Amino acid sequence: MTLSRFLADRTPSWDALEGLLRRAGSRPERLGTDGVLQLGAAYRAAAADLAHARRAYPGDPVVQRLELLVRRARSLVYARSGARRSARDFFARDYWILVRALGRWIGLASLALLGTALVVGVWAALDPAVAASLVPGDFIDGAAPPTGDRGLASSESAAFSSQLFTNNIRVTFMAFVAGLLCVVPGFLIVAYNGAILGAVMGVAAANGNLGRVLHLIVAHGVLELTCIVVAAGAGMAVGWAVVDPGQGTRRAAVRDVARPTILVVLGTMPFLVVCGIVEGFVSPAGWSAIAVTVLGVGLGVAYWALVFRRGADGAPGARRGAGAG
Repeated sequence: MTLSRFLADRTPSWDALEGLLRRAGSRPERLGTDGVLQLGAAYRAAAADLAHARRAYPGDPVVQRLELLVRRARSLVYARSGARRSARDFFARDYWILVRALGRWIGLASLALLGTALVVGVWAALDPAVAASLVPGDFIDGAAPPTGDRGLASSESAAFSSQLFTNNIRVTFMAFVAGLLCVVPGFLIVAYNGAILGAVMGVAAANGNLGRVLHLIVAHGVLELTCIVVAAGAGMAVGWAVVDPGQGTRRAAVRDVARPTILVVLGTMPFLVVCGIVEGFVSPAGWSAIAVTVLGVGLGVAYWALVFRRGADGAPGARRGAGAG
């Protein structure tokens, strides 16, 4: 085939490919289903033309044109920037869909944590001497300051807040792992942490120190507790797939549930980082009680608002994947 015939036959196809690239920009989904199929076909045809041109017309400018065209098309077809878009899309929508799909398990984890905390907290406020035995040694000075001391020094406040933050990170991951063991261990770990939380609050209330303790932990505590129940719910969902695999095999059920729940746990990690930033910069900064309450409650409300708003956009298949069992 002569060069002139080659150009006459193939140039319209290259022009069409360039048009598709302009329309798509950096997002091939803009082309729609038919457009994406056309893009793939045009890219493969251009790659074949490039191979022919390199062999038949090695010194002609058409080779350079095709090299640039194929390079542009390849980056779009194989989505080299897809990782960045995927991360953006995941936190913009997919994460919230997966969390919402775990609704019943997150509800169970929340009941274990907050229900136990409430019951133990009331008991601890009524009988602080006995309840103090449930309070870990790292927290006891915050819950029950030494006689004559109605608060914490600034260094003690920072240590108390940091210890509670570290404990909650540990519990977040322990709750997920324990939930994998057929649900019950995860429930018990979350309930135990709720009992500790309730005991700390109840003993602090009995000793007139509840306001100070809440002031130290509420800014980061609401979001931390959210992370605990979300991770626990994710673990329980996988654990239940072991108990009740449905109509398929147990291996298939666990596989189908594990991937979305692991994504939930990984997606929850940045929120623990946010908690750490708040704990490190806000809690020791001497903000007013109103300011820390607004911040802490605001973070929690914003998280759950996104779950209910963005999570509602999920496809039925996505919800079944994370909530199977």
